[in-house]
Amino acid sequence: MTFQGWILILAFVGILLALAKPMGLWLFALYEGRRTPLHTVFGPIESSFYKLAGINPNEEQGWRRYAVHMLIFNAALLLFTYADLRLQGVLPLNGLGYPGIGADGAFNTAVSFTTNTNWQWYSGEAAMSNLSQMLALTIHNFLSAATGIALAFALFRGFARREAKGIGNFWADVTRVTLYLLLPISIVYAIYLIASGVPQTFAASVDVTTLEGVKQTLALGPVASQEAIKMLGTNGGGFFNANSAHPFENPTALTNLVQMLSIFSIGVGLTYTFGKAVGNVRQGWAILAAMMTIFLVGVTIVYWQEAAGNPILHNLGIAGGNMEGKEVRFGIAASALFSVVTTAASCGAVNAMHDSFTALGGMIPLLNIQLGEVVIGGVGAGIYGFLLFAILAVFVAGLMVGRTPEYVGKKIESREVKLAVLAIAVLPLIILGGTAIASVLEVGLAGPLNKGPHGFSEILYGFTSAVGNNGSAFAGLTSGTPFYNGMLGVAMWIGRFCVIVPMLAIAGGLAAKKYTPETAGSFPTTGPLWTGLLVGIVLIVGGLTFLPSLALGPIADHVAMINGQTF
Repeated sequence: MTFQGWILILAFVGILLALAKPMGLWLFALYEGRRTPLHTVFGPIESSFYKLAGINPNEEQGWRRYAVHMLIFNAALLLFTYADLRLQGVLPLNGLGYPGIGADGAFNTAVSFTTNTNWQWYSGEAAMSNLSQMLALTIHNFLSAATGIALAFALFRGFARREAKGIGNFWADVTRVTLYLLLPISIVYAIYLIASGVPQTFAASVDVTTLEGVKQTLALGPVASQEAIKMLGTNGGGFFNANSAHPFENPTALTNLVQMLSIFSIGVGLTYTFGKAVGNVRQGWAILAAMMTIFLVGVTIVYWQEAAGNPILHNLGIAGGNMEGKEVRFGIAASALFSVVTTAASCGAVNAMHDSFTALGGMIPLLNIQLGEVVIGGVGAGIYGFLLFAILAVFVAGLMVGRTPEYVGKKIESREVKLAVLAIAVLPLIILGGTAIASVLEVGLAGPLNKGPHGFSEILYGFTSAVGNNGSAFAGLTSGTPFYNGMLGVAMWIGRFCVIVPMLAIAGGLAAKKYTPETAGSFPTTGPLWTGLLVGIVLIVGGLTFLPSLALGPIADHVAMINGQTF
């Protein structure tokens, strides 16, 4: 580890914390439906949309109606994307003549982008036309991200409202987030990327001759526009197979820093928005403190392991850190930081191959997803996932003090606890169940590139990434088969919506409750003790659930590495 590396990490954290309040205030304005300076430009578009669709944005929806409209919306998007990919071969803007995607591959991709997972079994530049990249994929990057933020708003209203029947209007929330947050930032962001060297063109490719005299055809396309929302919306799907390690997606060290900041910016802002919504910004800062504690521990472990390098190579006389699978222009510190950011935030974009990390260095990104990606998390999904853990934490605190627990003025009773446990239990059930099936079937075992613990880690990471709606991969798993496309597609859908529906049920139940003021006997939920309890609950639940699988994978791989054993 180097001084310069730690300066980068600390600078990243400092800038991020400085963004929390301004981003949170902007999100709070959208949460309340207040007018913003951008209404002058986008207001007529919003009004026209409501009129065309026959929607009353002021009409309140109960949690069931909110959930049904959200599910119908996402199911329609899935079917649209599936049809677009299947018909790619006969649609325009297909300069390289790519055929339509097969049934299992189109299903997997449609589910992947609908659920904000952006898992890619294909090489983008060798399979997707420019129309597919823009119409089927980039549009999803906006709408899946907007859906996540809208759902977070719904849960905030559950905590903030008193004896209310509604938790907002799904269509109004999605529309406002898209028009007044995601779209304007993405336009400015894309212009910055273009100025930095990222392509934005309808041209399919360009022929070049290298300095060695070799002729190559380089894929091009509308990269900058997809790259901007890919990061801002914590989507992660790359235009190119190398993702953010590709110079056309991430050309400089500065774009690398901006990309990492954009991945976290909305998630950090939502913690402040939550505090404003419940009338106590310290609640939001307490949640952010817990998130950042887990994040910094993860970054430290990954940076330490990657900087230490591989002892097997050291014994062969090759000194230095582990640069395998990393871009020289970024180095170990920036690659380690990026890996923790993208897996803590459910983004899935990568600027280095996690399969080439050391065993423990690769375990932290895996563990980040297994914890539910609640360390900042995906846009909206991170904060509502973390609040599910907060419900469990106040329940534990209530057991300790011997009274019915309360959180931000709402009694947390058996219904909320049961629904929170149901939502949290979905992830380990599908992750471990899917991994177990793939680890014993011949079609599943044909996927990993490596044998032994590392091969098991590839399968475990694949299902973890799918269920956690992350989308990153260990890069060694051949997943573009009917078995993995089907299994991972189903896993992505369950991992997204079987968490959302119980969460919305909690929001509806909380909104209907009376406000319970704090008393001398209330457990404080803004100080260091509460932050420590939150961290402990997240780590204990994740640790107890996934420790056996981690022992079979990355931990066993680490033991083998330090003993000089290869597979």
